[in-house]
Amino acid sequence: MAVYKRRETTTKRFTRVNHGPEHYKEIAEKCLDNSINHLNTAYSQKLAGAEGAVEFRDQGVFTYDNHGKRYLDCLGGFGIFNVGHRHPRVIEAVKAQLDQVCLHSQELLNPWAAHLASQLAALAPGDLQYSFFCNSGTEAVEGALKLARLASGKSEIISTKNAYHGVSMGALSATGRDVFRKPFEPLLNGFKHVPFGDIAALEAAITKDTAAVILEPIQGEGGINVPPVGYLRKVRQLTKKKGVLLILDEVQTGLGRTGRMFACEHEGVVPDIICLAKALGGGVMPIGCFMASKKVWKVLEPNPSIHNSTFGGNPLACTAASATLDVLVDEHLPARSAVMGNYFMRRLNQIKENYSQYIGDVRGRGLLIGLEFQSKEIREAVQEELFYRGVLVAGTMNSNCTIRIEPPLIITESQINLMVDTLEGILAEMSEAEADKKAKKRRKKK
Repeated sequence: MAVYKRRETTTKRFTRVNHGPEHYKEIAEKCLDNSINHLNTAYSQKLAGAEGAVEFRDQGVFTYDNHGKRYLDCLGGFGIFNVGHRHPRVIEAVKAQLDQVCLHSQELLNPWAAHLASQLAALAPGDLQYSFFCNSGTEAVEGALKLARLASGKSEIISTKNAYHGVSMGALSATGRDVFRKPFEPLLNGFKHVPFGDIAALEAAITKDTAAVILEPIQGEGGINVPPVGYLRKVRQLTKKKGVLLILDEVQTGLGRTGRMFACEHEGVVPDIICLAKALGGGVMPIGCFMASKKVWKVLEPNPSIHNSTFGGNPLACTAASATLDVLVDEHLPARSAVMGNYFMRRLNQIKENYSQYIGDVRGRGLLIGLEFQSKEIREAVQEELFYRGVLVAGTMNSNCTIRIEPPLIITESQINLMVDTLEGILAEMSEAEADKKAKKRRKKK
């Protein structure tokens, strides 16, 4: 342990740990204290914090804490683990790349970035051809907004209410919830927000200064909001008619999550710019990306470094992403998501019929499912009890009554049954407890 003094008044301790096989166990034991003292005191309020549950091991659709407890992961890292935790092909690809090149020199050509870009061009809808790689969904949105302004020569961006596009200043300006926006205002000028799914409101908002419309095909943090059938197609027709670019934020909906490789394919829509991240790294490496057509990308040719990222497109992240795309295609995971999603929705709707006093709605597409409860309090109680019974879910940031269900696309029917049966058991107990409470009140009145 090294000790050093700062201004001769404060003694700080720099603690070394063994970086061998036992290092994870060693730091896991101190995780809660370190999280509270050096990350955020809010960690003490988390369910996992109260239980001292530290993520210790992951595999497939399961995660395990430091006490050996197993959790069925129906949260999926908010959409990171489409191919599951630690998919062997992704892990092996990254391990092999560690022996070749880890981070690129920035000057020589980067073969993995080039290969990944060619794979994405082959899979992406329509004429989307060129890619820029970054580190997150927020960065992908940030780059897409800059590209739209540069390509159009205009500055106005139209987004939707309850949208979530990230928390950097540009992405936050597009995000449609005041709880995130207000503390950081004034944000960027030129952003408007219209109701999601309302094509008339969108048309009324477009002006001669509108550069682009940015949308999630399905609002994720907004509560897993699926727009009316045909909405996305009408948006595409409207933006073409008005000469406005269309940016689709598929950070959460892309790469098989909704039952197609990209959610826009459900309506045959090709955007001008598309944003990807989350699942692109296979749950192994962080990577984001925005893509565009050759026509739009041309504005970057005179000065390709006008937008850049030091770690964007690094060989390790691109290797992970390339292997992830291979897995998605070879294992037919978009189609699997459609089949398993239909089964999940059927079972959840059966429970809704039996417990309508608790569940207000079941909605979604593929394995992006929103389970809306009748109140925030019910949602919190159910979410907490699911955690204690070994099922991980989470709420949605812009809809506090809704639980998101977003498991790895490799989930099986029996694993879905495990989640749904656990949920049903919780609701049955809640119903019995309420009935007992009412019976006691009646007895007191007599």
